[in-house]
Amino acid sequence: MSTTDRHSTAFPDLHDIEDLPADHAGAAILPVETCLRLAAREAVGRLAFLADGEIVVLPVNFTLRGSSVCFRSAVGSKVAAAVNHDTVTFEVDRYDLESQTGWSVLLKGTATSVTEEREILALEDTGVEPWLGATGRPYWIRIRPDVVTGRAVIRR
Repeated sequence: MSTTDRHSTAFPDLHDIEDLPADHAGAAILPVETCLRLAAREAVGRLAFLADGEIVVLPVNFTLRGSSVCFRSAVGSKVAAAVNHDTVTFEVDRYDLESQTGWSVLLKGTATSVTEEREILALEDTGVEPWLGATGRPYWIRIRPDVVTGRAVIRR
């Protein structure tokens, strides 16, 4: 199987990558729609935010609702970031070692608490469980991105 065939199997959404513009390092710049489609297929991403003067990066299980990232959390730094409407970054990626093909998506925006009962019930129906289990993680947090960017690398 050729590398192109392997990349097509591992990442079918990247079949037209040759037609995309490249960044300074040669990675393909992904359109926003492709970024959201790729991110929606994953279950775990990384939330980055500032807490007590330090950058914190934590894995979270999530769901995408439109372009917004939603996840559950307990009281703590993630909830504080949401209550304060802090600017955060969320990263999702995938890499196939065999074909050396991969992509990365960044969503930068504002974290907020989900408080509307109807929306909380809809999020509960998604089946998303917190990274460390559901116990004691009653809060839903939403990231509404202002910027969505993505890159992909395909080895030929």
